[in-house]
Amino acid sequence: MSDLLQYFQGQKARMTDLLTTLVQFETPTLGKEHVDQMGAFLESQFRELGASSVRRIPQEKVGDMLLAKWNETAPGKPIMFLIHIDTVWPLGTLAERPVRIDDDGRLFGPGAIDMKGGITVTLSAIRGLVERGEMPNRPVWVLMTTDEEVGSIYSRPYIEEFCVQCGLVLVMEPATIDEALKTFRKGIATYRIDIEGLPSHAGNAPEKGINAIIEFAQQAMKLRAMNDLQHGTSVSVTMVSGGSATNVIPAKCTAHVDTRATSVQSWNETYDAMMSLQPITPGAKIAVEKINGHVPMERDETMRKMFAQCKAIGESYGLTVTEDGSGGASDGNTVASKGIPVLDGLGPQGDGLHALHEHVVLNSQPRRATLLAAMLKEWVF
Repeated sequence: MSDLLQYFQGQKARMTDLLTTLVQFETPTLGKEHVDQMGAFLESQFRELGASSVRRIPQEKVGDMLLAKWNETAPGKPIMFLIHIDTVWPLGTLAERPVRIDDDGRLFGPGAIDMKGGITVTLSAIRGLVERGEMPNRPVWVLMTTDEEVGSIYSRPYIEEFCVQCGLVLVMEPATIDEALKTFRKGIATYRIDIEGLPSHAGNAPEKGINAIIEFAQQAMKLRAMNDLQHGTSVSVTMVSGGSATNVIPAKCTAHVDTRATSVQSWNETYDAMMSLQPITPGAKIAVEKINGHVPMERDETMRKMFAQCKAIGESYGLTVTEDGSGGASDGNTVASKGIPVLDGLGPQGDGLHALHEHVVLNSQPRRATLLAAMLKEWVF
């Protein structure tokens, strides 16, 4: 066991206390007042840990964001931790499911793994280096956002602005259930399809109507044919609504479609196919709108090099570092889309994101803090 790993193993109780404190802040994305309370706590933590500057980025509809910097005048490009403090859980969830630790050393609580565990190991890694006098003379940034759970609507411009100034971005989303990093994430795009037909009485003159639901049913078969699950592309109709009365030929139908792709090429091809949908029923009209999306975070040559260096650093400090991927997107997709080196899933091991059994495996936190601290010390651009 390396000296650094042994040190963080000795910090396990302290890390558990910090995680408990963080989970006890309820931070639903749109509960600005409550999210700002946790933001104020983290600002105090950043300053206590010797941040040379902490910039507050005010927001009206979500919590204020923060950019903390250490050694900001040191040479070289920064390593930036990317964290979010908002959760999917509404106010009152904590009263229903208070923090508890089971006999297997798992801490349960709303927001524990997504991503207050990642925040815990970030703070702990920096604190460990500061207390040991080993903070490297390189720029280290932490960007704290507050709207990741609703698609980073407000934070994306800041993520893009700051990440392009960095040499490496560490996304503190949780590790996989097996404690692996995430070296690829599928791209996601959500589309809305609006179909317009022509109403008519279903009994007296059905032949005079243009049935928007029947038009969509035909479109749905085309959408189904776009799936290439073997190569990671999925096109899923997830919501459909239409019609106005049981005796009227429906004039309108609206559908939402979730698409995922592993490669940027496939993501673009799916986009082109969605946007080129044409009516099948004579007289029907169709409009397609992309509502939101993230391009894929590919396991390309840059990603393979980043993971190889991370793995080598981890092994030199007595850690086993593995990789996997995810069908869901994160802010890591945004960073990758700008061509910036990124590693994702650097938070602790756990399970139950957005679920009732959400938890962190407490024994994984010292390992992750060790890896982060080692990367800050040893990383070579």
